Amino acid sequence: MSNVLDWSQCAAVESVPGKVSGAWVFKGTRLPVSTVVENLEDLSVEEVMEEFDVTRDQINAVLDFVARSLKTPSPATTCDEFARS
Repeated sequence: MSNVLDWSQCAAVESVPGKVSGAWVFKGTRLPVSTVVENLEDLSVEEVMEEFDVTRDQINAVLDFVARSLKTPSPATTCDEFARS
């Protein structure tokens, strides 16, 4: 079974054709979400914030979206809803 996240439901990120090859990036940046997630394996949230110039809110919004999507996928749920809960 494969879990595929619908990043279009996460308001903290965007995918723009021609911008970082259309990868999902933090909104208003060129930083791919995958870069932050991969680095969280070895770095603390604080280290990632410093290294990649992202905020705790941006990281939390994405991590909450991922966690909740994997638990109870729902096409009607958005990243903003996760950040508020």
